[in-house]
Amino acid sequence: MITSVLGTGIMGTAMARNLARAGHTVRTWNRTRAKAEPLAADGVHVAGTPAEAVEGADVVVTMLHDGAAVLDVMREAGAGPGTAWVQSTTVGIGAIGELAALAREQQLVFFDAPVLGTRQPAEEGTLVVLAAGPSQSRHAVTPVFEAIGSRTVWTGEDGAAASSTKLKLVANSWVLAVTNAAGEALALAKGLDVDPQGFFDVISGGALDMGYLHAKGRAILEDRLSPPSFAVTTAAKDAELIVQAGREHGVRLDVAEAAAQRFHRAAELGHGGEDMAAAYFASFDR
Repeated sequence: MITSVLGTGIMGTAMARNLARAGHTVRTWNRTRAKAEPLAADGVHVAGTPAEAVEGADVVVTMLHDGAAVLDVMREAGAGPGTAWVQSTTVGIGAIGELAALAREQQLVFFDAPVLGTRQPAEEGTLVVLAAGPSQSRHAVTPVFEAIGSRTVWTGEDGAAASSTKLKLVANSWVLAVTNAAGEALALAKGLDVDPQGFFDVISGGALDMGYLHAKGRAILEDRLSPPSFAVTTAAKDAELIVQAGREHGVRLDVAEAAAQRFHRAAELGHGGEDMAAAYFASFDR
């Protein structure tokens, strides 16, 4: 089975590697080729163009920065009719309509398939795949989902309806809110000269405790923000998509809007390439 992965950032690299380990013939492309080159050691063919990467592919996976990038790259790629397109980039609801229209134009089988998880689950092949697409074609993409994830949640028959993207935005709204809340709690502890361990101790084992808080909190306190599990700049992009989705559907999302502002401020302070927990630094002037 030939599987092409377009985009080899944190997630795309891990997905391509796991696909190769699962026995797929994998071809990749990345705008900055140097980021894809290490995959050659895993038996992955690194292509010079999107068109070269998708030639003869059974499945094409897109894991790029945003909807505009996906649209441009897939137009350039020109995958053959009947190819299954697994669209895993987190994009806006409106962008899914544009991408599905391109799939119809190119006679591709479109799957709206974002994933839940960051660097570690991507590397371990334990992502949760949120997928929507026609039942009669799911056999073509099931081996891909099994190689990159521990579970697939099917949300619908029509990828163009964006049911998986909608669920991903809801899930991400929670993740980004918790990330910022963790950072603000630790920033306040610093400002008030409170030992952060006292905070962890007082909530330990109770309803307010959560593993994610400890993971992000320790990353901040121990300065383990690079390499990122999920970068600040990407989190800012996702937060804006969440705010936009809410606005377009009559929902005011004050926390998500504040989260977007915090991520942008952290990026302006020089933390854009660090883990999204670095939103912590947005609490300080420098």
